[in-house]
Amino acid sequence: MKRFRNILFIADREDGIAAGLERAVDLAGTNEARLTVMDVIPEVAMSGYIKRTYDIDLNAQLKDQRLRSLESLTRPFTDQGVPVYTTVARGKPFLEVIRAVERNGHDLVIKVAEHDTGEEVSLLGSTDMHLLRKCPCPVWIDRPGLKSAYRKILAAVDPFDDESGNLQRLILDLAISLAGREHASLEVIHTWELAGESMLTHGRARIPHIELELLRQAMESRHRQALDELLKPYSLNTGDDNIHLVKGKAAESIYRLTRHKDIDLIVMGTLGRAGISGLFIGNTAENVLRETHTAVLTVKPDGFITPVQ
Repeated sequence: MKRFRNILFIADREDGIAAGLERAVDLAGTNEARLTVMDVIPEVAMSGYIKRTYDIDLNAQLKDQRLRSLESLTRPFTDQGVPVYTTVARGKPFLEVIRAVERNGHDLVIKVAEHDTGEEVSLLGSTDMHLLRKCPCPVWIDRPGLKSAYRKILAAVDPFDDESGNLQRLILDLAISLAGREHASLEVIHTWELAGESMLTHGRARIPHIELELLRQAMESRHRQALDELLKPYSLNTGDDNIHLVKGKAAESIYRLTRHKDIDLIVMGTLGRAGISGLFIGNTAENVLRETHTAVLTVKPDGFITPVQ
């Protein structure tokens, strides 16, 4: 996957990030990419008073201390001759990360999720969600404490996405490339619905069952053809066991398949409309991201404009 040239790893946890950092180092090596490890620390509330009273710049001292911690974290790799750069910023984490991406031209952000896995709480925290919504480059949120390579990768695609340029092909490119790199199996999902089906079944617009069934078949055939066209360059088609054309709500279907297939990583678009800052088209991506306990790699369309200044 020689697509990324300037990777940013966010080290904002004290535990559970070793495997994620190792994955970032390996990916940087494969891509011959620059790797920077970054953390963001908050401003100390009374730093001004402490500076005036004791002539101690507490913010600067805390920043230096954290920088030394990052250097210690990355030393096993630098001792092996792997160039890893470290940096610490002050402020609100997601804002400073996105500003670093914009300023330094990072083309991938890798971060370990804020929460540990659990059935009641989403894996993703506030900073994770802000980055997934607003960061202009791909964002990869890994699971904490993950030791082994991914075994199953899911690409969620929409062949009817006409507004996002090559986004759907990028999703497949990344998922297929990662599956090869991780020696993982690949699953692909596309969902479809018949608009107004409830009204056609039970409402005033109700039509005979045979006509409704013909409409369903026609809609499914249309989606099958579109998905086959998208998959054709990859020598895949809807007849393959790992290709899932599913009738139902997108977020629910993706989440259900993720659990059924024990997926380790979802590759999907967050579908920010080009030119409109941080806007999701519909709730699919938002709902999937809030419910999942799976690592995610999200991409946005060309022309996405972050709302962060």
